[in-house]
Amino acid sequence: MKLFCLSAFFLWMIMSSLPYANGQRFQKTQTGISANIGEIDVTLEVYSPSIIRVIKMPKGKVLKRNSLSVIQVPEVNPKFKVSNTKHSVFLQTDSLIVEIGLKLGNLTFYKIGSKQKVFEELPGSTILKDCTGADKGDFSISQGFSLKPEECIYGLGQQQNGNLNQRGKTIWLAQGNTKVAIPFFQSTAGYGIFWDNYSPTQFKDSARNTSFTSQVAKGIDYYFMKGNSTDDIVADMRFLTGSAPLLPLWVYGYNQSKERYKTQFELMDVVKQYRKLKVPLDGIIQDWQYWGDNVHWNAMAFDSLTYPRPKRMVDSVHALNAHLFVVAWPGFGPSTPQYKQLEDSNMLMHFDTWPPDAGARVYDVYNPSARDIYWSYLNKGVFSLGVDAWWLDSSEPDHLNEKDTDFDEKTYLGTYRSVRNAFPLEHVGGIYKHQRKVSNDKRVVILTRSAFAGQQRYGANTWSGDVTSDWETFARQIPAGLNFSLTGIPYWNTDIGGFFAGKFTKDGGAQNPAFQELYTRWLQFGTFMPMMRSHGTDIPREIYQFGKPGDRIFNILEKYIKLRYRLLPYLYATAWQVTKNGASIMRPLQSDFAADPNVAEIGNEFLFGKSILVSPVTKPGIQKQKVYLPSGSSWIDFWSGDQLKGGVWVEKKVPLDIMPLYVKAGAILPWGPDVQYATEKRWENLRIRVYPGSDADFVLYEDENDNYDYEKGAYSEIHFHWNDQAKTLRIDNRKGNFPGMLYKRDFDIVLVDKNNCSGPDLSSIVTRKVEYVGKAINIKL
Repeated sequence: MKLFCLSAFFLWMIMSSLPYANGQRFQKTQTGISANIGEIDVTLEVYSPSIIRVIKMPKGKVLKRNSLSVIQVPEVNPKFKVSNTKHSVFLQTDSLIVEIGLKLGNLTFYKIGSKQKVFEELPGSTILKDCTGADKGDFSISQGFSLKPEECIYGLGQQQNGNLNQRGKTIWLAQGNTKVAIPFFQSTAGYGIFWDNYSPTQFKDSARNTSFTSQVAKGIDYYFMKGNSTDDIVADMRFLTGSAPLLPLWVYGYNQSKERYKTQFELMDVVKQYRKLKVPLDGIIQDWQYWGDNVHWNAMAFDSLTYPRPKRMVDSVHALNAHLFVVAWPGFGPSTPQYKQLEDSNMLMHFDTWPPDAGARVYDVYNPSARDIYWSYLNKGVFSLGVDAWWLDSSEPDHLNEKDTDFDEKTYLGTYRSVRNAFPLEHVGGIYKHQRKVSNDKRVVILTRSAFAGQQRYGANTWSGDVTSDWETFARQIPAGLNFSLTGIPYWNTDIGGFFAGKFTKDGGAQNPAFQELYTRWLQFGTFMPMMRSHGTDIPREIYQFGKPGDRIFNILEKYIKLRYRLLPYLYATAWQVTKNGASIMRPLQSDFAADPNVAEIGNEFLFGKSILVSPVTKPGIQKQKVYLPSGSSWIDFWSGDQLKGGVWVEKKVPLDIMPLYVKAGAILPWGPDVQYATEKRWENLRIRVYPGSDADFVLYEDENDNYDYEKGAYSEIHFHWNDQAKTLRIDNRKGNFPGMLYKRDFDIVLVDKNNCSGPDLSSIVTRKVEYVGKAINIKL
């Protein structure tokens, strides 16, 4: 077994017989430079002025792989300079300088215009070790980096450790229920590192170094990204791995589910109840076993007894102006036609998966022919009925009775061990690509339990898995979602109320006061997640399970669901910035207030878009909650209208109907109409809330609400600018157009203060009412 380790002693022996830098040791290439350092070849490729790819291979070997995550290619003949000294060679772009040490092969990254630099740790931090057994011919790999003690780091997917800052953590990056493994982190020092590997990987941060160590690889392959903010790094990840498509307007509304609706009549009754109660609803979710028994698991066909008229069910949901999600799994029961066809084609993976003892097997998601077969059944049995969205459960996937030899199994791309973490990426991607080929009239919407780098390009919204219904678990979801967002994947949510709620059933279930408090606080948080979705087992979660109109809990739940709909114009515009400019919906305070030294490790608050600070209540029975308001802005209490200075902790009274919300001074919020579903009313009479205290900008985005015509330019943007000193709101010329666009509309302008327009209702004084026909106007307030 060979071990290529860049230890100082090993390389001293090699280098003592070699001359220092000369034309034989490194060379400029079309995309960067390559250098030989003893037994290691190092290649740098320029992907943009701020992104450098690093490849390390044993001497004379070439990396042969097409990344599953990275879809960008390096620039051809990019603008960069190469220079050298006796001991180093340098690659310089407009943003970065990368130094390769010609003695030890270590890399150093320098940010132009800054004293900051990032080192690969030495000695012994680069390891390429021959694999044995089923992975023979590949390598186990490791790379260490030297971080400064004051740096905070974010990312690594979705981890349930309750921390925003991942310094000092050792994390096993392997997909699992409630855990999403993405080998990427970004630092408050202004850079990110994407370790492009799909095998189980240990991330370790210690006082000595920060490292990635992966079980199987073709070689060391990672990307260094320089940025001045978390948004810059996220944008770089999207540049490399794909932009996030815009989801249809309806999916940003409220979505109801439970484990599980057992008949089409039960499912339809839920939609009817919401409409009767006039509580907004846009999505209803059909969970497992609509196909019947476990040997027919995931048959992608509706059981004739419990779902006798599935097409009529879908049409009836649509007639009530709602949309239907249907679950699909990656595994198939042994009595399904999919199982037989995939098994006959050697496209099943033979380890135990859910459900236990049913003989179900997952398909080889890495095989394009297997993905074709999967979609052919899903399309014929489900999508052709008019279903709107997918609930892709177990997408990590479930792996029961796990044995190490299970990972020796060959997939289309190599051993399962070598591609394990990319399972959800390939599974979700197959469905997205196939649906896009069938129709562009309906945007792909995928709710899924796991993710990998690049999955944002597939219309995927990841939920945090089957989490437990308790306060400690609830609190952990906030930093888990923030770190997930900071990997570059913007759409994330949780089961509102937690999945496993069995401990509350003996004391009344949804009528249990303890569960009611937990559920209410969780739903308040859910109002400000990228997707608002109630789900769980043991206790049904429909709003009418908690009481009737006029009851305290019912009224609070209704209040926040309706608040979500008031915020739809703001949220849809934020989602457009995600698609167009690589922005994020859930944002740590660090994203916008990095100059404030107090925010870097605050993981129990976040920004919803750029303007709203959210502080979920994650402890039972409390009467007040401390909230930090970042410096660099003043803040307006959403509920009272009081203006508060930043850089201070405040105490907010939190009766059960109040979750602390603060709007940044210098914000413009469009306030949507009172509706029962997202598209019930046009936005022809929008209320525009102006929160004074600083200048503000906002771009109102509109399109046809579904389909992909926006990709062809069928959308409009209206730019609002608030000049705080002049107390003037400017509405610019409308840009763009689309079929059915409003050419004439009213804007009710409201200047917010403590006496006007606090809270979610519209009982406020309109400061100015203006008619807008697409031409620029200035409004003095």
